[in-house]
Amino acid sequence: MQETHFGPIWFIPGENDGKYPFCHSLYIESAGILIDPASDRKRLKELKKDPGVKEVWLSHWHEDHFMHLDLFDDLPFFIMKEDAAPLTDLELFMDAYGVDDKFKNDWRPLFHDIFHFRPRTPSGFLEHGDIVDLGPVSVEIIHAPGHTPGHMALLFNDPELLFLADYDLTRFGPWYGDTDSSIEDTMSSVTRLKDIPADIWIASHEQGIFKSAPDALWDDYLQVINKREEKLKEFINNSPKSIEEIVSESIIYGRPREPKYFFEFGEKSHMKKHLEKLMNEHKVIKDGDHYCLL
Repeated sequence: MQETHFGPIWFIPGENDGKYPFCHSLYIESAGILIDPASDRKRLKELKKDPGVKEVWLSHWHEDHFMHLDLFDDLPFFIMKEDAAPLTDLELFMDAYGVDDKFKNDWRPLFHDIFHFRPRTPSGFLEHGDIVDLGPVSVEIIHAPGHTPGHMALLFNDPELLFLADYDLTRFGPWYGDTDSSIEDTMSSVTRLKDIPADIWIASHEQGIFKSAPDALWDDYLQVINKREEKLKEFINNSPKSIEEIVSESIIYGRPREPKYFFEFGEKSHMKKHLEKLMNEHKVIKDGDHYCLL
């Protein structure tokens, strides 16, 4: 995958095609703004030296978007207010994910050693509807919650480029497993972004650049949510199941994977969101430790 320039907007590809734990970054040459510094550590060091980085923006608080932020700790960084708290303390960070206390010792080295986590306080906040003049290009801040409470997209005016951040249109589908993530908000945000006209679309992972409207991909992406829910309903239809049994079904990842603490967390967090949704819709009840389809 190659670095691509759209006028002053530079697409900086992440290692391994921007798959987790990496993402693609954006660099705005005219303003020296780096967005989501978790792409390629060597290239980001080069950018800091020439043409230079003046400030960093984060699309949201997740570790695969700030991995190399430590290279820019001497610079101001900005994020939406709703996503600021997890970055200020590692315990708050893990709580925002919903990591069980018994697994926190497994997660701490990952965040410290791989993602260079350290407590950080934003220099300021980006707000929905703000239009920021970046010289030859301006950008509109779009609050797109669901993935995280303060997840944002960016709409540039010249060229008309929509940065989708972690609504990445990949086959895996949306992530909405955090404590304050929302299936409903995710679907609403993706639907709104789909209706915004643009000439170029950039996402944070895998393919990254879409030079023609990704029409079918929007629907396929959202359909993953429905497919997960249908598999869950089918699994608990014939007999009540505990959360442990539901996790072992591997509806999210397809099969058991290692490390167990990482992938079982992802399974459990997403299934809990679906169960909460279905209970709110009066389609599922909880009987003791087991979930039953009505």
